[in-house]
Amino acid sequence: MSFPLLTATAVLPALGAIATAAVPAAKRTAAKWLALVVSLATLALAVTVLVRFDPDGARYQLTESHAWIPEFGVRYELGVDGIAVALIALTAVLIPFIILAGWHDADPLETGSKRWRPTQGFFALILAVEAMVIISFEATDVFLFYIFFEAMLIPMYFLIGGFGDRAHEHGEETAATQRSYAAVKFLLYNLVGGLIMLAAVIGLYVVAGNFSLTEIAEARANGSLNMATSTERWLFLGFFFAFAVKAPLWPLHTWLPNAMGEATAPVAVLITAVVDKVGTFAMLRFCLQLFPEASKWATPAILVLALISIIYGALLAVGQRDIKRLVAYASISHFGFIIMGIFAMTSQGQSGATLYMVNHGISTAALMLVAGFLISRRGSRLIADYGGVQKVAPVLAGTFLIGGLATLSLPGLAPFVSEFLVLVGTFSRYPVVGIIATFGIVLAALYTLVLYQRTMTGPVKAEVKHMPDLRVRELVVVAPLVVLLIFLGVYPKPVTDIVNPAVKQTMSDVHKKDPQPEVEAAK
Repeated sequence: MSFPLLTATAVLPALGAIATAAVPAAKRTAAKWLALVVSLATLALAVTVLVRFDPDGARYQLTESHAWIPEFGVRYELGVDGIAVALIALTAVLIPFIILAGWHDADPLETGSKRWRPTQGFFALILAVEAMVIISFEATDVFLFYIFFEAMLIPMYFLIGGFGDRAHEHGEETAATQRSYAAVKFLLYNLVGGLIMLAAVIGLYVVAGNFSLTEIAEARANGSLNMATSTERWLFLGFFFAFAVKAPLWPLHTWLPNAMGEATAPVAVLITAVVDKVGTFAMLRFCLQLFPEASKWATPAILVLALISIIYGALLAVGQRDIKRLVAYASISHFGFIIMGIFAMTSQGQSGATLYMVNHGISTAALMLVAGFLISRRGSRLIADYGGVQKVAPVLAGTFLIGGLATLSLPGLAPFVSEFLVLVGTFSRYPVVGIIATFGIVLAALYTLVLYQRTMTGPVKAEVKHMPDLRVRELVVVAPLVVLLIFLGVYPKPVTDIVNPAVKQTMSDVHKKDPQPEVEAAK
């Protein structure tokens, strides 16, 4: 029996979470180091998955399958394609940086005070989220996927509500109320989406007789499973609604600005760079593969929603006073690009969307974590409270600028390639949609450069006059992310080589081919 590599990649952070939570309360530093070591070991396993995966091999590789609840056709089935491998690698890369960035976020609130937060719990919850996200990317049993898709809400709820941002202009009592509101809103929105998906999962079982993604997709392809058009559409809508909440897609997005605004910067990165990717990934894996005809039927409406997300998110980002909420609305705009690329139904669009998931995770992590370091120094999230920072903390300002330029998809940085592919792929089939979406790029330049101008340039405000520059730990967090942004901006081939075969198979699932360019005949 071969070593269960995929199981190990998910189980290791889960066991690490338990071990971290069990560290005695007086050993806070030991808990931090244990969590960091576990995250690095998980990264090593994720790299092993990446190395062992053959892009030109079978669609799902490193598969595992065991009976779980045979009475209901539920199996413990795992397998990864190129898209899943890329996102597992992204998750495993970001978690150590999230842990390092949040090194002091769960320390006692006041020296000698009884008001303290359990450090062990903070890092244990982060590892628990990592475990659930990874197994969500690996699951090829629909019911197994659903369990962890929903279960990750529990640790995220406590990370938002119990370990929120300390920087608040209205005091700790108001901050606690708003953290609680943000956490409950996050939970309710995602639970509603999950309950609707549960109904669709049950409906799928009634129609197909099992929960195996590969068996159902094969039955759909060879014609042995005939699903009524109306049934397929209702099931598709049930799945898509849950994924659109998680993604998030307008108008189901309103939980994200609250959650990111009230969470600490590392937890905000965990939300938008890691957890939210499960939603867009699931659109590719489940919606298109299980319900190809319904996916094509819903494409026009979804493209409209994606366009609204792109423009609406960018416009609200332009008007934000809060740094973290600005990044949240920018992410809503970026998720609009990702969803637009998925449903453009072209290989360029879907390759760009997958690459965008990876690049958005890195660029958002870079920008948000540097913003978190900035906020922790000043104690305020308001843009107006800053000015002239580049004169007193040039390294902090420089890394903040690189993160911002990546967010607006500057050529030479990673998000540019993915955004370009999404736009090209969309334009080739839906030119009007592609043209309108380009206005999101203009707005991104506006909100990013205005943010930098207001916080980093101009006269030095008295409150930031003695602001320290990035420390060694903070540089260890930011520098590798900057290197990744530049490397993937110049040379994205390592990622595209992995995801392109999976994208071709997804295109085959929905029976779509890329539009051929029209060549005008010579006169």
